[in-house]
Amino acid sequence: MTEKLYPLLLANMSESRVTEMKRCLDCSFVSTFFLVVGSTAAARPSVALDLLKNIQAQVILGPLSSSQAEFMAYLGNETRVPIISFSATSPSLSPERTPYFIRTAINDSSQVGAISALVKFFGWREVVPVYEDTDFGSGIIPYLVEAFQAIDASVPYRSVISPSAKDEQLIAELYKLMTMQTRVFLVHMTSSLGSRLFLKAKEIGMMEEGYVWLMTDGMGNMLDSLDPGIIDAMQGVVAVRSCMQRSREMVNFTARWKTRFRQENPSDEPPNPSVFQLWAYDTVWALAMAVEKAGVSSSSFQKLPEGDNSTDLASLSISSNGPELLEAILNTRFRGINGAFQLVNGQLQSSVFEIVNVIGKGARQIAFWTPEFEISKLFNSTSPANLKTVIWPGDTTSVPKGWEMPTNGRRLKIAVPVKYGFNEFVNVVHDQTNNRTTVTGYCIDVFDAVMQLLPYAVPYDYIPFDTPDGSYSDMIDQVFLQRYDAVVGDTTIIANRSLYVDFTLPYTESGVSMIVPIKEDKRNMWIFLEPLTTDLWLGTLTFFFFTGGKVGEQSVESDGGDMGVCRLDPYIFVHSKPDINAHRAATPANGH
Repeated sequence: MTEKLYPLLLANMSESRVTEMKRCLDCSFVSTFFLVVGSTAAARPSVALDLLKNIQAQVILGPLSSSQAEFMAYLGNETRVPIISFSATSPSLSPERTPYFIRTAINDSSQVGAISALVKFFGWREVVPVYEDTDFGSGIIPYLVEAFQAIDASVPYRSVISPSAKDEQLIAELYKLMTMQTRVFLVHMTSSLGSRLFLKAKEIGMMEEGYVWLMTDGMGNMLDSLDPGIIDAMQGVVAVRSCMQRSREMVNFTARWKTRFRQENPSDEPPNPSVFQLWAYDTVWALAMAVEKAGVSSSSFQKLPEGDNSTDLASLSISSNGPELLEAILNTRFRGINGAFQLVNGQLQSSVFEIVNVIGKGARQIAFWTPEFEISKLFNSTSPANLKTVIWPGDTTSVPKGWEMPTNGRRLKIAVPVKYGFNEFVNVVHDQTNNRTTVTGYCIDVFDAVMQLLPYAVPYDYIPFDTPDGSYSDMIDQVFLQRYDAVVGDTTIIANRSLYVDFTLPYTESGVSMIVPIKEDKRNMWIFLEPLTTDLWLGTLTFFFFTGGKVGEQSVESDGGDMGVCRLDPYIFVHSKPDINAHRAATPANGH
C-alpha cells in the first residue's frame, strides 16, 4: 500500500504549484535532481552512489529508511551534496555529525516525552519495548529508558524482533511476553512488521482485557493507511503520532489525492494521506524554492584528490554548488500543507503530538501532548471537549493495572519463627478446628506493607519454622540452602549470618529505652515508698518489730526489771541497745 502512495505526490500538486516548480527547476538543470522515492530498490545506497559518481546529482531526495539514510548521509557529507529524507526518523542520524544530511521529518526522540507522560498518567511502573532490530528500531530505546527512569518506571525486558522474522518466530516471542508479569508493551516498528505482530497477538489472545499496547508514531502515523483487517486486530491500542494541521490546503490536497488514487487503483479504497506523504510534498516544494533562491543553473563538480584507494568512494567528486544549496534549503521557510515548514539544526521541529485510540474502523483522538502542558486535560470526562473515554483491549474502559500473575509464576516461601515469648513481633496461631495457621505481629505488618507498595504482584506464603532444637541461625541457614525464599521476624543482624544471606535495613531502633511521663503534675511526700512494693514494705516492718521485740526481751532479762511500763526504746534503738548493754557489762570487769 505504501509504495503506491509515494508516486502520487508530484501528481497531486495543484496546477499553480506545478507551474511554479517548473519555473524554479530550470529544464536544463532538472535532470540533476533525483527523487529517489517509490520503492525500496530505488532507494538503495548503490543507486545513490551511481547518482553521485556518474550522473553527478546536485541533491538526493528520499532515502526511506534510517539504515539507507545513514550511508547516504556519509556520501553526501563527503561530496557536499545535500541528502534530504522525509521518513528517516532514527535519532542515530544526526545532522550535526553529517551537516549535508537534512531531515524534513521529526526526530523519533521528540515523542519520548509524550510516551512517558502516558505511562505516568496511568500509573504504570514497568514497560516492555517491542521493537524491530534495525537502526530505526533501536535508535529511540536509550531515550525511552532515560525518560522512563525520570518517572520511576523501569524496562524489565526488551523484545527485539528481526524485520524478516517468520510468523512462528513472532508467535514464540509473543508467548515469551505472555509468561511475564508486565502487561504494558510499547511497539516501535514499521507498519509492515507491526501489522503482522498485532495479527498474531490477537490470534493467541494478547489483545484481551488486562493488556496495554502503546505505539510510537512509526506505526501511529500510518494508521489511516492500514487495511481494515489490521485495524480490527489493533482494537484498544493507544498510539502517539504527529499532529496534522487541519487547513484548507490539507482538504484540497486530500481530495486530489483520493481522486488520483481511485484512478490508478480502482479496486482499493483510497486512504487518507499520512504525515509522511505530507512531509514529502512539502519537501519537494521547499527544494524547488531553495534552488531558485540559490540561483544554481548548472552542475559543477571537482574531482577528489586521488589516493591509493581504488574503490568507488575514491572516484567521487565534490559539488561546487553544495554549500549554497545547503544554506538555501536550511533557510527555507513557508506555510506548507502540514503547517509551518522550518528547519532547526537540520531537521523539522514539532512540539505537539496527538494521542489516539484505535476503536472501530480507525483512530479516535483522545488528547494532545506538548512540552509545556504535558497531556491535555482531554482525558478528564468533565472536560468541555467531551471526548470519549479510552477503550482498552477487551473492550473495557477500566484502566489496566499493568501487571498480572505470570503463567509460570511461583509463590514465595517466607519462613517465620514460632515464638513462645514476645509475640508482639511474630505470633503464629494454629487453629485445630479448620487446620488453619494465622501469622500476625509487627514484623508481619511491616513486610505486608512493603509488598503492597510494589508495582507488581508477588504472591507469597508464610511457613512457620518450629523445630525442637531449632534456632534463628538454623532458620536463616534454610534461606542459604534455598529451602525458603526469605525470613520475616525479629532476627538479629550479626556478622556470621551476613556471610550467607542479605539483610534488609533495620526497621526498629537499637538501644535502651525508658518510658517516663511527659509532665509530672503533682508532688507526693510519700514518693520515697514507691521503689518498693506494698508487700515488701509490710514484710520489712514485720521483721522490724519482731527484731525489736526480741532485743527488748533480752534487755529486760539482763536488767532484772519488769515490763510494767511500756518501753519504746528497745524498738527505736534496735541497733544501739546491744552496744549499750555490752558497755555496761564491761565496766565492772574493767574496774577489777
